Amino acid sequence: MRFGKNNDALGTVNRGNPTESGLCTLCRADCTGKCEIWLSSLVGRKLLYPRSYGIVTAGADNITHVGVSYNSLRIQGFAYGAHGLNGRLSNDPDDCIFPNVELSGEFGNTVKTKFRIPLMTGALGSTFVAAKYWDSFAIGAALSGIPVVIGENVVGVDRDSEIDPSSERRGKIKKAPELDRRVESYFRYFDGYGGLFVQLNVEDTRNGVAEYVAEKYGDKCIIELKWGQGAKDIGGEIQVTSLDYAQFLQNRGYVVDPDPSLPEVQQAYENGSIKSFARHSRLGATNFDTVEQVREDFMGSVDYLRSLGFKRISLKTGSYGMEELAMAIKFSTDAGLDLLTIDGSGGGTGMSPWNMMQSWGVPSINLHAKAYEYASILAAKGKKVVDMSFAGGFALEDSIFKGLALGAPYTKLICMGRALMVPGFVGANIEGALDPERRGDLNGHWAELPRTVQRVGNSAKEIFANYFDIEKKVGKDEMKNIPYGAIALYTMNDKLYCGMQQLLAGARKFKASQISRDDIFAGNRETAKETGIQHMCDANDQSARKILNL
Repeated sequence: MRFGKNNDALGTVNRGNPTESGLCTLCRADCTGKCEIWLSSLVGRKLLYPRSYGIVTAGADNITHVGVSYNSLRIQGFAYGAHGLNGRLSNDPDDCIFPNVELSGEFGNTVKTKFRIPLMTGALGSTFVAAKYWDSFAIGAALSGIPVVIGENVVGVDRDSEIDPSSERRGKIKKAPELDRRVESYFRYFDGYGGLFVQLNVEDTRNGVAEYVAEKYGDKCIIELKWGQGAKDIGGEIQVTSLDYAQFLQNRGYVVDPDPSLPEVQQAYENGSIKSFARHSRLGATNFDTVEQVREDFMGSVDYLRSLGFKRISLKTGSYGMEELAMAIKFSTDAGLDLLTIDGSGGGTGMSPWNMMQSWGVPSINLHAKAYEYASILAAKGKKVVDMSFAGGFALEDSIFKGLALGAPYTKLICMGRALMVPGFVGANIEGALDPERRGDLNGHWAELPRTVQRVGNSAKEIFANYFDIEKKVGKDEMKNIPYGAIALYTMNDKLYCGMQQLLAGARKFKASQISRDDIFAGNRETAKETGIQHMCDANDQSARKILNL
């Protein structure tokens, strides 16, 4: 894990057991704080520094690196030079300051998608958390200039969507209000930076989600094929507590467990011994036995999506073994895809069998190190390697830096799931406490502001460090339409932004695209061996020895 439950320097506390990312193993929407992500959602970049300045000194407590993990990588700093300054800046010390570090960039094959921070959300699909807090996530991301992913099954689980199962054409969807709500919410504040992905799984493909999106939104959205994710190696899951809803989902074509059509299950539900049902998606590619068959089907799917008018197509894959990783990189490269997201074990989810999440798949750092290796093999053959995004247990600015460096130059983005959801929870709770009549509509859980928030402030203008930055961006009149969860997300992203700028400046890189594998080193020999990143005592050792002989 990254830290213990308490971080005295920052004054942060984890409610539960911390994971490698620093988040609690179980992150609750009603939590009153205060882990680092939670508090960053309020005070922003202030949390980059130890508390109680002027009466304290602080010392690092993360000096032991045990095992192979991203936390066993360290960031290099350099004492001279400056790289990546743009045309208006020189290497003069007055220009070489961290606020001049440029984090914006782009990804894509022929059509480029711009972003302000090398960051994107994980897939926010059919889980009720994603639906409840979507406006906070989407609007906060749009204001921050980062891409958002609408995950799988959003249309299928929507009671108000209309799907004609008898239709012979693939475009069966007549109406998809929840999907429309999500698309429109993001683009209301989209200013050219960021982007909106719409993900497809087996059921989405059968239901004609791609056709619906293409017909209604053209190439405004990025369409994403899904092979898997890091938290589990079966299809997407949600849990429902209504027998009627479980039967509705079964009739929609989903696998529901236990089977709500069975009389004995219905009786058990009526008597209270069964209180919920799990809805599952199907596994993909079950009718293929060879890599060649998978490739042919994949290329056919990409060609079909292009025929619908999609100019940007991506793939999301999970923490499978090396064969599937190689397939994902090679097929995506050959197909000219715009992005490949590689999700390692250690990432989170809205629902997954717990022991499956603990035991299956390749941990993020190992998977990502091999992704770099395989991408380099293709690049050596003259291939234009697909742009990549790394996912699986990222939460803080240093982990963003490490992920980008480990996969450089192929990795353009870091994909964060749970870390970017925490601000949505916090903001909704604060807004609900300050506006009790709307608390239910806002999905707020607090009857009043807890002391952890009151120590920061008692109104939105006092609580959120970046309130007035957003007001300047959207105008005073529009602020009434900005959810507090979106303000919180923007505030936390500003902390990540500033933290990244400082780390890059220390590495003498003034543009995020300049980050390289030489900007990190391994804290132990095992990590060096597994990642191909030099051990900290070996990095630049040869040039150091030359200095001694000057």
